[in-house]
Amino acid sequence: MNEQINALPVNGPVFRPEDGGYDEERTGYQLLAPHRAAVIVGATSAEDVRAAVAYAAGHGLRVAVQASGHGLAGPLDGGVLITTGRMSGVRVDAAARTAWIEAGASWEQVIAATAPHGLAPLAGSAPGVGAVSYTLGGGVGLLARRYGFAADHVRRVEIVTADGRLRQVTADSDPDLFWALRGGGGNFGAVTGVEIGLFPVEDVYAGVLAFDVERVPDVLDGWRRWTRTVPEETTSGVAMLVYPDLPMVPEPLRGRHVAQLQIFHVGTPEDGARLAEPLRALGPLTHDSLRPRPLAEAGEAFEEPDRPHAYRSDNRLVSDLSPAALAGLAKAAGPAAPVMCVVGLRHLGGALARAPRIPNAVGHRDAAYSVSVLSPVEPGEERTVRDLHREALAPFEDASLGRSLNFAFGPLDEDQVRSGYEPAAYRRLTEIRARYDGDVTFHANHAIPPR
Repeated sequence: MNEQINALPVNGPVFRPEDGGYDEERTGYQLLAPHRAAVIVGATSAEDVRAAVAYAAGHGLRVAVQASGHGLAGPLDGGVLITTGRMSGVRVDAAARTAWIEAGASWEQVIAATAPHGLAPLAGSAPGVGAVSYTLGGGVGLLARRYGFAADHVRRVEIVTADGRLRQVTADSDPDLFWALRGGGGNFGAVTGVEIGLFPVEDVYAGVLAFDVERVPDVLDGWRRWTRTVPEETTSGVAMLVYPDLPMVPEPLRGRHVAQLQIFHVGTPEDGARLAEPLRALGPLTHDSLRPRPLAEAGEAFEEPDRPHAYRSDNRLVSDLSPAALAGLAKAAGPAAPVMCVVGLRHLGGALARAPRIPNAVGHRDAAYSVSVLSPVEPGEERTVRDLHREALAPFEDASLGRSLNFAFGPLDEDQVRSGYEPAAYRRLTEIRARYDGDVTFHANHAIPPR
């Protein structure tokens, strides 16, 4: 086997567990339960990916693909791990308003390539996240309410399927696979690149308004009321957490229960400032970074953390937010919680609620908000974290439509994966999985079984 591994026809590096660099290669942003592959291929091209998949198929091995590793839900034991971080190229066609993104490119790299042209991708709020994996899962980003899901604007997908074939997939060439790839995640092959649509964006008013929850206890409901007044050009969310009382935390936030209102408005600074007035009036601020920004700084607007750590997360997509449910969430995830719990709220609707021109597998477009809970996990804390997340999300069950699989960071059973889709769409996804990967060669974060 070692001789066969050494003979793999790839240009990128190949690692076995005993090799130096193996641990660094398999570990991404998520540090909890990394992959334990028998061999890792550090792909540098689509041909490297094709060769790695063909090798795995020829030896009856499973395959996982990892870019930034943010969404890793469960490890691959044995088999072949393909890492794509060396495939980070971005080609912009400004006239066509499109970009070709290689499998390992981050949103930070994509924005850096498109911003000089005054064009924006439908990027996520965390600049280090892999753009392709994010898009395959649907993608709710900074421009979501204005332009919809990132998956809605994919033009072409390049993918290696389980038979070792490199395919160019479009709505015309293979409508079923094209439908499934846009929202169905990594269940159908190893995607080596996507072509996406770009959008002209000039003025951005974006940043964070942070409040001490103890001093402004109505802050979550104040944000909820505000979201009912804003135009589609405004996408917003909330990140709420209890900051540790440690010297590395800025003094205004240290030891406090803080709600960070995250705002991204496409429009003039004057319109943005006017829209933000009701939020600034909620109470005294502990932090204010809301201001006009160049498009190149879009990834910094929500001030997402960028330090790798071990974590678990769950979420619900809901038809509405009630004041009582928000109060229960703030209490469950507040200072009395047994472990840190970061609450995430996102305002949906707008273009997210409209079907795209070319249908795809993205589910629950009628959701008005998403509610997520995320906790760092130390050894022995997984049960505590799981119980806390269940308690924090319980007040939202009556309004729940399902899950966003992109924000579910942890193993899910089949019923939980099914909750990410409409029933008919899930059945269709299982049928397409059977057609292209009936032997389950590919180890996806949230597996859709073949039927």
